Amino acid sequence: MYSDKVMDHFSNPRNVGEIENADGVGEVGNASCGDIMKIFLTVEDNVIKDVKFKTFGCGAAIATSSMVTEMAIGKTIEEALELTNAAVAEALDGLPPQKLHCSNLAADALHEAIKNYKEKHGE
Repeated sequence: MYSDKVMDHFSNPRNVGEIENADGVGEVGNASCGDIMKIFLTVEDNVIKDVKFKTFGCGAAIATSSMVTEMAIGKTIEEALELTNAAVAEALDGLPPQKLHCSNLAADALHEAIKNYKEKHGE
């Protein structure tokens, strides 16, 4: 059902936690499945230096949160905005069709954090 990468990121999630005084924070949820994701960013010179997440949800939600943080670190704000829901699922070697909405939340939470960062910096 789940790929080895999904199971690895679920069992050993990367970048779990909160960043105090984060440069950007984004939170999204899906009422139909109950998943809630919150992503925190630290940005220096337009590059994402650190990303942390807190997720309440299923294994796929935790795995996609973990993967999107890994994908975002080191990218410019513009590059991170190009990360798509499909790219997150692909990086995990796919998700079952009924769990694809979870990858949508991870990319959306990242984009919301970037939006929050831009608002704080008058962009």
